[in-house]
Amino acid sequence: MGTLSAVGYRRLGAVGSVAAAVGGIAAGRLPARDPWGIWVPHGSATTVAAAVLAYLGLTLLVVSWWRYGRLVARGAAGGVRETLVTLVWWAAPLVLAPPLHSADVYSYIAQGAMVVEGHDVYTSGPSVLGPDELGADAAASSGRHWTDTPAPYGPVFLVLAKWVVLATGGQIVPAVLGMRLIALAALALTVWATLRIARAHGASETGALWLGALNPLLLIHVVGGMHNDGLMIALMLTGVVCALRGRWVLGSAVVALAMMVKSPAAVALLFIGALVVRRTSGPLPRRVVKAFAVPALVAGAVAVATTLLSGTGFGWLRTQSVAGTIHTALSASSDIGLGVGELTHLLFGWDPQPVKRAFQTLGLALALAVIGYAALATFRRVRPWRGAPPLHPVHALGVALLALVALSPMVQPWYVLWGMAAVSATAWNGRLGRVLTVLSAALVYETHPSGGTPWYGFYIAGGVCALGAATLWRERRADSPSPAAGFRRTAGPASGSVRQPPASVGLPSTRASVDGAKRTTSAR
Repeated sequence: MGTLSAVGYRRLGAVGSVAAAVGGIAAGRLPARDPWGIWVPHGSATTVAAAVLAYLGLTLLVVSWWRYGRLVARGAAGGVRETLVTLVWWAAPLVLAPPLHSADVYSYIAQGAMVVEGHDVYTSGPSVLGPDELGADAAASSGRHWTDTPAPYGPVFLVLAKWVVLATGGQIVPAVLGMRLIALAALALTVWATLRIARAHGASETGALWLGALNPLLLIHVVGGMHNDGLMIALMLTGVVCALRGRWVLGSAVVALAMMVKSPAAVALLFIGALVVRRTSGPLPRRVVKAFAVPALVAGAVAVATTLLSGTGFGWLRTQSVAGTIHTALSASSDIGLGVGELTHLLFGWDPQPVKRAFQTLGLALALAVIGYAALATFRRVRPWRGAPPLHPVHALGVALLALVALSPMVQPWYVLWGMAAVSATAWNGRLGRVLTVLSAALVYETHPSGGTPWYGFYIAGGVCALGAATLWRERRADSPSPAAGFRRTAGPASGSVRQPPASVGLPSTRASVDGAKRTTSAR
């Protein structure tokens, strides 16, 4: 593919997004029943053709995003405004599509209907909804893992789902589109927060948008799949922005709202505390106690208040481990535990499940250790590695969330977005940012447009990982000057000219990021 302009890649990515949406009409996750006759099966041949179209569109979107990143690195993408226009172009075709790459939105709607109908979402699954109750079609369309599984989500999200059900009468198509409006609001809030964190950190705002919002993994799974992780991320980042502006009590309260969507947002409270310690004066012990106790107390008060106001009860406290009962192939601790468990079963006849649970517990313990060390690494006396400066609390938050995802007993492709949101605003051009770039390009292939996880999805994702890593290595090698070129540069005026170091053609150098940020600021 030849090199296009930013507008050219914007158009190419929009074509890919349209193809993914059109393919999803037949190959997406269609409801079990659609009284409106809009999202209905079209036969096996049409479904296969639509899936091929959706995959081709997804590939165009990924390639366009990757190449657009090269232009961002060179300062040739036009800045924040142009990147936001690109985001609109790429997200708009997905708005009216059926659920893509996941059936989770149906369980969200069914759980909202359960709240309306008076069922306890923390003791029963959507299957308790009768055929004449609101949300019956959504319950019939839920994924098999969630049909009889209690909700692991907090009351804030359940109330939002309840409002969608009440506003749409539980009709499947309007209810799905109502949930998509929540996903779009979360995307807009994520963009707002990402820009402000990047600005406060002195990073490239355009680069932060490219990795954190324009990312195909986010577009497919937050806009297309409507996962509530998008809302959790948006509220969590908003709380971080408040803390960066000195309003850390308000920030803790907003993070608590994010916790009441999904509990992993609680990790942000630890790093808000680290931020307060760095920015306040006085005896260190007193600052530490104040910085970590007050956010916890504020978050606890907000959690209690929202639970009481919602009327859903405190059952969410006991359902946080529900997701861990569902095995996903991306969870290293579950895979290793299952493998060792099966081996011990063959050798000694032991039950493999306790062995698997032991490895899952060990993984969570390691995750907590990494989270704690990341928090300590924000202080002057602790270094993440020898010679490195202390981590910025927001960047450390991203590292901590990524560690939590990598070591969790259940891992889905879109979970990577938890930590990516913070890393994109602080170090999108660093080594970790490059790793996340490759993972983003690969993980979109792990799920089928219908929400399943076919065996070939893992092979495609693995191939894209290898190709992406090789491409970055080749681009960085091309970006590095040869010894002869270095000798000519050090020769000075005698050589007749001084060559400037080439601009990055993969992910940007720090200087390119700062220059891009300056150009963006001056444009505004």
